[in-house]
Amino acid sequence: MKIAFVGGGNMANAIISGLLQKGVAAGQISVVEIDAAARARLSERLQVVATSAVAEAVQDVAVVVLAVKPQQLREVSSQLRPQLVRQLVVSIAAGIRSADLARWLGGYARIVRAMPNTPALVLAGVSALYAMPGVDEQDRQTAASILHSVGTTLWVDREELMDAVTALSGSGPAYVFYVMEAMMQAGEELGLSAAAARQLTLETFAGAATLARQSDESVSMLRKRVTSKGGTTERAIQSLDMRQIKAHFVEAVRQAALRSRQLGDELGKAD
Repeated sequence: MKIAFVGGGNMANAIISGLLQKGVAAGQISVVEIDAAARARLSERLQVVATSAVAEAVQDVAVVVLAVKPQQLREVSSQLRPQLVRQLVVSIAAGIRSADLARWLGGYARIVRAMPNTPALVLAGVSALYAMPGVDEQDRQTAASILHSVGTTLWVDREELMDAVTALSGSGPAYVFYVMEAMMQAGEELGLSAAAARQLTLETFAGAATLARQSDESVSMLRKRVTSKGGTTERAIQSLDMRQIKAHFVEAVRQAALRSRQLGDELGKAD
């Protein structure tokens, strides 16, 4: 199966690296990248075919992965449209709805929209996917296998849920880093060195995530098991609850989802 990536940025690099580790031959992958230096790096580091021409890259391929910035996708679509015959199109351009992309591609409906997140850069991401009605089961499996090379995948059956996905997992790493920042700051203010505060914070997050993933209990129950009555954890949780931190956090994620919908409206405006 030949795959063409349109856009050679960080996420494309991550997915290509994952595919190579899964056994896909470098010769089966081509990349469209307009920056000459980036093309050279792709060719040297990943041994894939890198070109500046869309038409050259997508000839005789089974899948086209659109990995450009959302603002560039309409122009890229105009170059891609004449080249589409039976290729599966997988878009990882944030915020671009499949109906808008299909319109830009002249009514082409063999499209899967995907939302990976930045842990994909270390092959530990999670990607949600939505398939247009014109996509068959084989195409769904193909799209999932590509994104599965950089982590886990899940399907949503309604595209509007991609706004919630964007707010939760797409933006989610930033929320985690935000809390990490706060914990590291607290550690340093309590007298720990910056290095010690960093190590304790990162290992705590990694360990807690592993525990939650492997446990049959809910995260709420896992939290309660750490929260002994009258203890240090209870005092911390009481402080957070008194300030309604959970409610504020939920509202923050709601606002991210709202902004995702707004961006979809703005980016997909009809001519």
